[in-house]
Amino acid sequence: MAIKTKTSLIPSCSSPEDLKRVLTTLGSSWGDVVEDLERLEVVPLKGAMTNEVYQINWPTLNGAEDVHRKVLVRIYGDGVDLFFNRDDEIKTFECMSHHGYGPKLLGRFSDGRLEEFIHARTLSADDLRIAETSDFIAAKLREFHMLDMPGPKNIILWERLRTWLKEAKNLASPIEMDEFRLEALEGEISLLEERLTMDDQEIGFCHNDLQYGNIMIDEETTAITIIDYEYSSFNPIAYDIANHFCEMAANYHSDTPHVLDYTLYPGEEERRRFISTYLGSTGNVISEEQVERLLNDAESYTLANHIFWGLWGIISGHVNKIEFDYMEYARQRFEQYWLRKPLLLDLP
Repeated sequence: MAIKTKTSLIPSCSSPEDLKRVLTTLGSSWGDVVEDLERLEVVPLKGAMTNEVYQINWPTLNGAEDVHRKVLVRIYGDGVDLFFNRDDEIKTFECMSHHGYGPKLLGRFSDGRLEEFIHARTLSADDLRIAETSDFIAAKLREFHMLDMPGPKNIILWERLRTWLKEAKNLASPIEMDEFRLEALEGEISLLEERLTMDDQEIGFCHNDLQYGNIMIDEETTAITIIDYEYSSFNPIAYDIANHFCEMAANYHSDTPHVLDYTLYPGEEERRRFISTYLGSTGNVISEEQVERLLNDAESYTLANHIFWGLWGIISGHVNKIEFDYMEYARQRFEQYWLRKPLLLDLP
């Protein structure tokens, strides 16, 4: 299928006829778009590191030249089945849509799907540092965590880390095994699970990948939409907040998208503001003790987050063909883990 983009042809998926059929069916259901698929304008969207994502601008039959229907095409990346179950992810996607969150599912093909195009702006790395925008995100994340999603509400984090460690060890070369100290990580995961698990910690439905590219804002209403639920699961809310803080060190739209700048990691005052807004967004009276505890818990859970995305980087470096230096990303994550571990766990 040769759909012309502004600059090049869309990369071939493994089932171009399947994709073409889904597009044709969607166009027929709309009834107001051109039938010639060659006239579709396809714009690659940067910043995705698991899938390839494209915006399709579909000309209407009788509209002006600048009037289009829009749809988002997501082509699944190689090896993603090592990270999550795609059928479970689709169920989550549909359930979120039913709750009024995120885009609607418009169609599926063998190695991808079509989604409703949300008329909102995807955030940039700099947007996360704007206090008002950060407040909006904090309130939306609290709402997200309180969703009553189907299925068991068990913590997935530790099981997922052990599963990913096994996959990373199967794929890694002997040099990588030594460099990333993979043989030691089973003990590190067990140590974190023992030290961070508490009976009274709050568990919620967590996004687990709340980077700026997965957050959209309506410029007129300032409404926040959280998208892309591939890694979502029940986990400690402190872990999800820790993940969001860690993502503030990243800019996936720079010339070196794999490079993390930890001088940009939010300071205590910025983290405290986010957590205070998060806890207070439900209207309940919150205590300084609650804020302090979640602040400390989130900081400790950054250690688990570094291992999580470090292992993801190693596995992705072996199975994913998206242009991104996964291995260097993994090195930086593990470097932060070993650097921060003694301080955060109060170890010598």
